[in-house]
Amino acid sequence: MTLTIPAETRRLSDISPQRVAAEARLSVSRLNGKTRLSRLYQEGAAKVRMPFTQGDHLEAILINTAGGLTGGDRIAWEVDVGADASCAVTTQASEKVYRALSGRAELSAKISVAAGGRIAWLPQETILFDRSAFSRQLYVNLAEGAEALVVEATVFGRLAMGERVMQGDFRDRWRITRDGRLVHAENFAIGPQVEAVLQRGSVGNGAAAFATVLLVSPDASGLLEAVRGLVGEKGGASAWTVGKSGKLLARLYDRDGYSLRKRLMPLVELLNGRAGLPKTWSL
Repeated sequence: MTLTIPAETRRLSDISPQRVAAEARLSVSRLNGKTRLSRLYQEGAAKVRMPFTQGDHLEAILINTAGGLTGGDRIAWEVDVGADASCAVTTQASEKVYRALSGRAELSAKISVAAGGRIAWLPQETILFDRSAFSRQLYVNLAEGAEALVVEATVFGRLAMGERVMQGDFRDRWRITRDGRLVHAENFAIGPQVEAVLQRGSVGNGAAAFATVLLVSPDASGLLEAVRGLVGEKGGASAWTVGKSGKLLARLYDRDGYSLRKRLMPLVELLNGRAGLPKTWSL
């Protein structure tokens, strides 16, 4: 018996697998002395959960139900913090970016904070796999009197799993503004020869895990010495005044993600004040 497959059916095998196209938008406001959810929109694999928290802040956990990202995937998060409200945003787990057969995975986060509000953007590590292609963009706009704590950690392969990122393409772009005025900007790009570049003494000196921590707050400079004590020799920290904004920037590096996280945890706990460390960050 001969089975004949129609031409229109055969062509389905030539179509690329369905890619992730997801977004979530979250708005919070202060009501009766406590930050509460005012609006939530979820589409596709982007989900948000809000556990019970002590105190007057709200905690949001971002979840990518696709289980990771690869070439062609798109995921977008948007957070709006109202006047005098306080919100900590983290992730359920580390985001994994797998090998890309074609295209680039993209993640964007847009955050706005009204006067007197505070955002703590605290996603867990992004883990990049060999031959992955990933672009990450972060935009934060602060009103006068608003504060922001931003943490992003990136791990190039899991040392305990014997993973090495020999080749890949990673791009990271931050823009932080206050009332439309730029107070912090950075662009980072590495690839295609990732491991060779990270081995250079002027770049990573063999490290595979890196983190950037930014605090925009009037109290930033007063925390500098404590931050330097936690960062230690594998990294550095500085503080400035930009316009009317106090800014503290710390960079950390380590041999693997576990060692980096052990140093990041007390640092986040210090800089996040009474809200402390999100439960999902527990080792």
